[in-house]
Amino acid sequence: MAMKIRLARGGSKKRPHYSIVATDSRMPRDGRFLEKLGTYNPLLAKDSEDRVKMDMERVQYWLDQGAAPTDRISRFLEAAGVKPRAERKNLKKAEPGKKAQDRAKARADKAEAARAAAEAPAEEAASE
Repeated sequence: MAMKIRLARGGSKKRPHYSIVATDSRMPRDGRFLEKLGTYNPLLAKDSEDRVKMDMERVQYWLDQGAAPTDRISRFLEAAGVKPRAERKNLKKAEPGKKAQDRAKARADKAEAARAAAEAPAEEAASE
């Protein structure tokens, strides 16, 4: 059985509240879980102690049993000092999208053509 430690959403529309649960990875997000390990309230301030609450002893138990934490849970564990900080790379983050690249290329081609056209009369005047 592939175990995961992940978030299960609760709360009403636009007022999310999450439970941190240990579950089988095949179960639905808000479906059956084996154990509730804590809570996460994203509406609270980032420096609030009540924003993320976890039973670290049980979390460590499930990690030892082979449960894989999701990305968000991994970040919580890194902040708590349970897990070493993972190297993250998003190499495409700084690249503009395809359409923006096309527009930039068209603008560069147009500027190059204008510069070449401006140099051509100057060369003709110098040769006379």
